[in-house]
Amino acid sequence: MIEVCAPGKLFVAGEYAVVEAGYPAVLVAVDRHVTVRLDRAEGAGSIASDQYGRLPVVWRRDGDRVVLDHDSRPFDYVLSAIDVVERFAAEQGRTLGFYDITISSELDDSSGRKFGLGSSAAVTAATVRALDRFYDLGLPTLHLLKLALLATVQVNPMGSGGDVAASLYGGWIRYAALDRDWLRAQSGPITDLLAAEWPGLAVRRLPTPESMRLVVGWTGVPASTMRLVEAMQSRKEVTETHYPDFLAASRECVDALAEAIERDDAPAAKAEIRRARGLLTSLAREAGVDIETPALRALCETAEHVGAAAKSSGAGGGDCGIVLVDTGADLEPMLRGWALSDVRHLSLQVQAPRDAEVRP
Repeated sequence: MIEVCAPGKLFVAGEYAVVEAGYPAVLVAVDRHVTVRLDRAEGAGSIASDQYGRLPVVWRRDGDRVVLDHDSRPFDYVLSAIDVVERFAAEQGRTLGFYDITISSELDDSSGRKFGLGSSAAVTAATVRALDRFYDLGLPTLHLLKLALLATVQVNPMGSGGDVAASLYGGWIRYAALDRDWLRAQSGPITDLLAAEWPGLAVRRLPTPESMRLVVGWTGVPASTMRLVEAMQSRKEVTETHYPDFLAASRECVDALAEAIERDDAPAAKAEIRRARGLLTSLAREAGVDIETPALRALCETAEHVGAAAKSSGAGGGDCGIVLVDTGADLEPMLRGWALSDVRHLSLQVQAPRDAEVRP
């Protein structure tokens, strides 16, 4: 049996801009995981997940394609990961096998509501890592990321890929988005594609700061990242005079935040979190998209009262807000305020980096 865990993630800054090629975001991996277990099988494979409360779905081969016995959209990311990794494995001369996949997740609450910690990215990352081991490919993290991005783009063409990078690398990262149009235009062997330079794509590890800590609040309201990003993309031309300014300011903010984290400079980092929140508020107003909900606004304002800096995380519209606060600060007033606003404190820690690899 092969067992692989991949952590959930949170966006810290750079949302919306990061869907544009080359624009950066800061993300952090958190210590709740998706676990993929893979057991060798014969004749057919299966996929089962505790998230969907159903019997295993059986998959077989139709020539070089993996097909399900019946439609099961929740497993789209898993099937896409299988497709991409197995095409690469075949190019490397591996004999393709069958296996049963079992998925369990800590990225939702007891009622099944998702926390917005990137379960699709985590299951993609874990599946790619598990298949890397199954086929004894021994790939470095950057190549695993490229395979996972290929799989993700097949399912969600609008995704930035930052969540996948956080799940694969762990810890704090600065991520810059690939050029998805370039990627979709590529053909030929995956082997050649992995060896190529991908326009826009860059991952840099950041140290875990000691003078500040990350605190997470959950509004209990699910948000559709894909829907919000699509809405923003469809309206950005209406705000074309504002959007380029937003992109430039977001890049400047993210780079300043990354530098502050590297210096372990809490005041500077908190200033950039506040700037990032302001940029998103302005973008939402210009585009007519609801990013900071009343619950997220209450989360942020309550955090400011204890000297912390806070903002929505990810696409907004619900899900989580993140807080940067000085290490040792008294959080009780903030947590009491959150309880009054129906914001739940999630007991999350930063997931340690996966390994010591450093990539450009």
